[in-house]
Amino acid sequence: MRIAFGSDDENETTRAVLAELRERGEVEVVDTDSWPDLGAGIGRSVVEGRADVGVVMCWTGTGTAIAANKIPGDRAALAWEPWIARGARLWNDANVLAMSLKRLAPDVAVEVTRAFLDEPEPDPDEAEAIRRLDELP
Repeated sequence: MRIAFGSDDENETTRAVLAELRERGEVEVVDTDSWPDLGAGIGRSVVEGRADVGVVMCWTGTGTAIAANKIPGDRAALAWEPWIARGARLWNDANVLAMSLKRLAPDVAVEVTRAFLDEPEPDPDEAEAIRRLDELP
């Protein structure tokens, strides 16, 4: 699996997530401390096919998710627990996971990351709803 990762700061949580990602595949690290550029850069990596999925982290996770979602074809989801991350993959075909580097403990952030990456395909029952996302203006 090819994974694009970026964080606008570094701490114990970001290091734990990056270690988990490196165990799972080839990691492209987008290096910038500008959260808008970071989110957009990760989004481009996924949409342009350089990565299968992306993981972004900023203070709240919200800014990088918004920036990533500005890239057509990107579906970034902000998750703070495994159930949300898993559902984002299953029911929304999210291709970028956004998390808070400030509010998540390292072990929780790793669990959220695992839940996101462990769902390789969306739920076939949601195919029509997911297809409609692409039709929205």
